[in-house]
Amino acid sequence: MPAENTVTDSGRIVKMEVDYSGTCDEKIPQCETLAKEGKLSEALDILLSLEKQARTGADAHSTSRILVTIVQLCFQSKDWNALFENIMLLSKRRSQIKMAVTKMVQEAVTYVEKMPDRDLTLKLIETLQTVTAGKIYVEVERARLTHRLALMKEEDGKVSEAATILQELQVETFGSMEKKEKVELILEQMRLCLARKDYIRTQIISKKINTKFFEEPNTEELKLKFYKLMIELDQHEGSYLAISKHFRAISNTKSIQDDPAKRQQVLKCVVLYLVLAPYDNEQSDLVHRVNAEKNLEIGRAHV
Repeated sequence: MPAENTVTDSGRIVKMEVDYSGTCDEKIPQCETLAKEGKLSEALDILLSLEKQARTGADAHSTSRILVTIVQLCFQSKDWNALFENIMLLSKRRSQIKMAVTKMVQEAVTYVEKMPDRDLTLKLIETLQTVTAGKIYVEVERARLTHRLALMKEEDGKVSEAATILQELQVETFGSMEKKEKVELILEQMRLCLARKDYIRTQIISKKINTKFFEEPNTEELKLKFYKLMIELDQHEGSYLAISKHFRAISNTKSIQDDPAKRQQVLKCVVLYLVLAPYDNEQSDLVHRVNAEKNLEIGRAHV
């Protein structure tokens, strides 16, 4: 069986020289027992020594297991300083393996919501942001951490700081992130920019969303959120024709069409803002299109 190729943090490809899976099967349970007995330091010494062997032998799977075990034992032992220090230490090791760093970060991210207090939560987020900076292979985890940090700042009343933190993410360029999650984060960027009344930035960010995405299944909630944010933005600008179009897009949503009261309210808004819009060819064309639609009986009455 040919040796597996391993990619280091620097991008160098090396072949696995030694398989340490058997040693890990033996040593990891021993270290777990030591940690439960209160001998975390002794357990970490064994694991760190084994990590060096597995890393230099380019055994990606074993190195990943060891890194994950180290952060697990620190967390289970509630030794927060050891947790933060080892996350930093292991990510900076010479020729560290990408897979191992990814697995460790993914494990540590699950602890964010489990930390005993707010200060430790912030410390963990900051630590993970430091080790994920500039690493494309953990860009999704970094984005989620940044969003969590922005929400914490918003909870503290620091809306402007929260918006600035989240704006740093260029999520539209993230190749490994699912389209739906990208849109969710872009909508959050829009929301926070609107909250601090940064209308120009909100307009720029809104262009990153292709509205054809909302034709895909299970996107209705995001569609409604997007158009509500756009309505808030264009109300500030006094762009009545644009607002009418936004309400028209909302009216073409299943949950709105299935609720007669909501549908009636939305259709009223379509017509109201259409009438308020200055007359031009585009406004006139939309009046005729609205008047021709079967669902817009209210529109005909008002227009």
